[in-house]
Amino acid sequence: MRLLIAATLALTTTLPAAGLADDHGPTEAQVTQIMTLLEGMDCEMDVDDIEMEEGGGFELDDVYCADGQYDMDLDAAMTVTNKRKE
Repeated sequence: MRLLIAATLALTTTLPAAGLADDHGPTEAQVTQIMTLLEGMDCEMDVDDIEMEEGGGFELDDVYCADGQYDMDLDAAMTVTNKRKE
């Protein structure tokens, strides 16, 4: 939980105004949705490991969950479409 709070605080100081990320990164709102989803799965990650994919999906690298470390893919609706244990 502390990591989630620290990551959220760090994010709010690094994203440009109006909650928009650079051309290749997620918006602040998308990051918040992803972090909330992961928290509900008993997982956490560094927000710098979120990559946007074509079509509006996301690739999440180095997601740490209670049962191990994963890479995950999310579609634009924030649904997990692939979860690979590392």
